[in-house]
Amino acid sequence: MRLNYKIIGLLWLSLFITNVWAMDPVALEKQYANEAKQSASSIRGEQFFISKHGKDWSCATCHGAPPTKEGKHASTDKSISPLAPAYNTKRFTDEAKVTKWFRRNCNDVLGRECSALEKSDVMAYINSLK
Repeated sequence: MRLNYKIIGLLWLSLFITNVWAMDPVALEKQYANEAKQSASSIRGEQFFISKHGKDWSCATCHGAPPTKEGKHASTDKSISPLAPAYNTKRFTDEAKVTKWFRRNCNDVLGRECSALEKSDVMAYINSLK
């Protein structure tokens, strides 16, 4: 009987730990804004998202504008799930994936990594899409 209580306790603990480590898109926006030491702006984020920055693509090239529907990669034609968390609850929940895709996509659009302010603004924009 004691073993069952231990198993149940471990299951509850694992659920708690999973929820603590899961990312939240709004918390991520605030984290980037704190790093930038400036408030995020959904208006700046939208402008950044739809604009080209000296390269051939904007964020909207592949993700669409607004990014609430399925997109398509500009060179591979690979389908891309909606970016906005309100339309795809799996978005921005895995820190490793967020870091990887911000690095790759910013390099494709800007030729460099995005700043913390650029990330916070983009997050504010996509979090505002309902």
